[in-house]
Amino acid sequence: MTARDPLTYKAAGVDIDAGEALVERIRGAVARTQRPEVLGGLGGFGGLFALAHDRYAEPVLVAGTDGVGTKIKLAIDNDAHDDIGIDLVAMCVNDVIVQGAEPLFFLDYFVTPRLDVDVAARVIGGIARGCELAGATLLGGETAEHPGMHSAGEYDLAGFCVGVVDKSRLIDGTDIRAGDQLVGIASSGPHSNGFSLIRRVLERCPDPASVDFDGQSLIDALLAPTRIYARSILALIEATSVKGLCHITGGGLLENIPRVLPKGLGARLQRNAWPRAPVFDWLEHSGVAEREMLRTFNCGLGMIVVVAPTDVEPTLASLGASGEQAWCVGEIVTDADHGVRLD
Repeated sequence: MTARDPLTYKAAGVDIDAGEALVERIRGAVARTQRPEVLGGLGGFGGLFALAHDRYAEPVLVAGTDGVGTKIKLAIDNDAHDDIGIDLVAMCVNDVIVQGAEPLFFLDYFVTPRLDVDVAARVIGGIARGCELAGATLLGGETAEHPGMHSAGEYDLAGFCVGVVDKSRLIDGTDIRAGDQLVGIASSGPHSNGFSLIRRVLERCPDPASVDFDGQSLIDALLAPTRIYARSILALIEATSVKGLCHITGGGLLENIPRVLPKGLGARLQRNAWPRAPVFDWLEHSGVAEREMLRTFNCGLGMIVVVAPTDVEPTLASLGASGEQAWCVGEIVTDADHGVRLD
């Protein structure tokens, strides 16, 4: 290019036509997520959602935002773009539902140095599937080309979820008492946490392709999409009295459970009360110490429910009816240190 050549946005690295082509590619997937409260369609400057006031005496909006972390790097390296969007939705939705909120709508942010329409359509298709699983509308989003900000072929994601709950039905943990029971719900794997450590472990693994878990490859086990618990948890809330909910995300079991407990209380987990997926055994056998496992990964439990002892059986029954694997994994104890102990 010379000083006399005309300057264009496309020559600078941003292809507006590709962006418009992507919108057309994803239109059908987005439409499948629509709830009746949505006003308007895809392509406006802002998404419109009419809150059904007749359903709530005192509606409280619950909002959450998150990303997928460096799991994206593993997905890119293995051409596994179809499910990473489910991870994005799950990380946001699972945070919102612990307050007892029903997810209403979701927005995404996709940024890349140069838009590959095929890859972006696969990623956003996964976001749409995640929204369907959560019962939330994919209300809008942003696709951005940032030349020079990432390496060729890379992208990053962020997500934003808004839910609603009646103020009288907020779940905030204030009713939790010593003696209450902990019910753990199975995760689908590491979900979307600890992947900087996982990638370091993979660097030490001489032949990742040789690792097999009953027919599932190591990479597939690591990239299994984060489980979305929204429908199961909402059904559980209707079926029994839930005192507290905890999404086991960054910080693992040790750091997340205390977040929902009143001062002066801790948790005691029974180490053998739930099965652990083989991928966690692989991580520990590869050199990750036990305490580091517990404060980094979910170790097989993606969500913890706190209920009174009399509600354990109804809780297990409801979760089983929703297709979840769940176990009574421990109890709440008096603990001035506000910690988690494993027996």
